[in-house]
Amino acid sequence: MSAEPMFFSPLVDTADHHRDLRESVAKLVGKFGRSYFQAHVANGTQPVELWKELGDAGFLGVHIPEEFGGSGGGLAELNIVIEECAAHGCPMLSLVIASICAPIIAGFGSDELKNKWLPGLANGSRKMAFAITEPDAGSNTHKVTTTARKTEKGWVLNGAKYWTSGIDESEAVMVVARDGDIVVEEGRSALSLFVVPTDTPGITLQQIDAAVRTTERQFFVFFDNVELADDALVGERGAGLRQVFVGLNPERVAAAAINNGISRFALSKAAQYARERSVWKSPIGAHQGVAHPLAEAYINVQAARLLAARAADLYDRGEDAAEAANMAKFSAAESSLKALDQAIQTHGGNGLSFEYGLADLWFVARLHKTAPVSREMILNYVAQHSLGLPKSY
Repeated sequence: MSAEPMFFSPLVDTADHHRDLRESVAKLVGKFGRSYFQAHVANGTQPVELWKELGDAGFLGVHIPEEFGGSGGGLAELNIVIEECAAHGCPMLSLVIASICAPIIAGFGSDELKNKWLPGLANGSRKMAFAITEPDAGSNTHKVTTTARKTEKGWVLNGAKYWTSGIDESEAVMVVARDGDIVVEEGRSALSLFVVPTDTPGITLQQIDAAVRTTERQFFVFFDNVELADDALVGERGAGLRQVFVGLNPERVAAAAINNGISRFALSKAAQYARERSVWKSPIGAHQGVAHPLAEAYINVQAARLLAARAADLYDRGEDAAEAANMAKFSAAESSLKALDQAIQTHGGNGLSFEYGLADLWFVARLHKTAPVSREMILNYVAQHSLGLPKSY
């Protein structure tokens, strides 16, 4: 059964082409649905058929310039694609990663990097992982210890990353590394970005046994004297922090899109169940104890969707989207957990059955309360930059 929540107001989409895009993605992903995605998660396989159709239809490259095989849209279009996939029971973390890597390459990569990677990312024939998080760095990117040193032949990369999603199915990984030859003030690192083919000698993967039920697996990644050519460098040496933020604001919006889609899926299932399920003389949805929590969840989800759409619009206009992107991710994570919890509660015992497709979404939704930036760091940002309060960390 399709999870399309027909009762959701279209107030998020103000342009005809956005409504058309949403309908087209919904129609495509609706052919696959929640049970298809659940089966791949359970079997440890990849949804290659869905990924290929998304690529063939141009949906994976909506945010990539036309000259490199994309549709020439922006984050607003990618937000729609990601949300619709999740709304039909297929929350795909690979789409979040695509929101980081492609804009960085398009914005800063050499012509060679653009021509080598963007067309494949646009049509889905290639994937790229993103490696920034380290055990001792966390939210403080300045403490990154993975180090790149310049050599006569190019670069040598050493260090480790963790919680690197989907690197086992990617042809390359974009690595955020400290430039070992640039001295900056204490506590801050000069960072550079590198596109590293995953078959390069010296790369070792160690899978993390994680509760998140997605088709993308999580890894520790170790770089042991990994030799790179000069052209592996993305953009300007030592300017990686500025460059990476071109991808991090879209990542926040993309994470919000997944959670907003999960919310829509959950509330659609809950509303249908509440209309059809009768315990005494009337459907359970006729009782305010069921109806009111679902209505409140709906309101909060719609607010989160509007924030995500606003953040995407600001980013596409070239304006400062940091505040909106952070708030969108915060709001989507919070509202999706409440919507999903209430949907599970509405189903009673059935809510815990994998058959109904809700319980196994919990840790996917919960993931984005912590990642890609924790709710506490978002609150720090808003307190400092939006309210003008003293820095607290």
